[in-house]
Amino acid sequence: MYQSNQVKTVNLSKVNRPRLALTLGDPAGIGPEVILKALADSPISQNCNVTVVGSRGLLMEVYEKLDSTVLANPDQLKVMDVPLDSEVANNIIIGNGNAASGAASFAYMEYAIACTLSGKFDGIVTGPIAKSAWKLAGYNYPGQTELLAEKSGVDRFGMLFVARSPYTDWTLRTLLATTHIPLCQVADTLTPELLTRKLDLLVECLAADFGLKNGRIAIAGLNPHSGEQGQLGTEEQDWLIPWLEQERQKRPNFQLDGPIPPDTMWVKPGQAWYGNSALQNPADAYLALYHDQGLIPVKLMAFDRAVNTSIGLPFVRTSPDHGTAFDIAGQGIADATSMKAAIELATELVCQRLRVGSKHQATGSHSSYTD
Repeated sequence: MYQSNQVKTVNLSKVNRPRLALTLGDPAGIGPEVILKALADSPISQNCNVTVVGSRGLLMEVYEKLDSTVLANPDQLKVMDVPLDSEVANNIIIGNGNAASGAASFAYMEYAIACTLSGKFDGIVTGPIAKSAWKLAGYNYPGQTELLAEKSGVDRFGMLFVARSPYTDWTLRTLLATTHIPLCQVADTLTPELLTRKLDLLVECLAADFGLKNGRIAIAGLNPHSGEQGQLGTEEQDWLIPWLEQERQKRPNFQLDGPIPPDTMWVKPGQAWYGNSALQNPADAYLALYHDQGLIPVKLMAFDRAVNTSIGLPFVRTSPDHGTAFDIAGQGIADATSMKAAIELATELVCQRLRVGSKHQATGSHSSYTD
């Protein structure tokens, strides 16, 4: 028998409030708006100690332009002003992602990472950035995850998407084996060694961040019908099924289901999201082999509340699962649900790590997590 899928609740009164850096994201997008909307929610601000890393002046510009009744007042927030070159600051235009906004969002990220690694923060919640704007500014990274990993000095990391159903309270957890690469490169990039690293990360994350030391993980096939015994692709027969058998022997605490045909793997999660999760018996986590295989179902179910969580880092990092939405920036209509969920999840994960770290200290063990 394996444990419940649900995130274990940590009593915030028994630990220090998590110190979170909240980066502004691309200042030309909806990041400033959704941050001010999220921080206007008093329960969120009461459960954690948030410092916005960005530009107070830009936050105030958004606050004064939009309906202030649904926004937090920047003058009442902790804001860490990141110095920007005057040419960059003067060329930030709301609704227009460009080299200036890319340079600003990159500077916010670098500053937040450095402060977190030095111990000023327990985790980072990142606002949405535009990879195209980063590239225009001269920063050629596939995304924020890769920058976080590089600055943290880690080469084992992953993108885990977490969402809690508003209908059943069931928690969906989806890890991507490959992320921001062209579809034509997926089959050549996937290897037994890569999947072992990703599965190691997922198992470690389930234990450290969600208190799940045993359970069930569903693993997708690569081809339609998982290859149809080699008729629709041979990767499953050649190495994926043998790899999975070896992993089952290595991980007796986890039931590894798969390779599951990609078109049917998401039926039970969908039913658990909208119906009765106890009856559907969904897995505790899902391992998708490429970006769209995992994120199309995640966004269909949880577009407005899914959270991108970087695992394998020495600190907690979460982010809303949406982009900069330049087309609606500055209009006051952006939905802050995913940003709120990202802050709430970061708070829960930091508290879980603090609780686990306290247990390790009490037993004389050493934790890799630093408060």
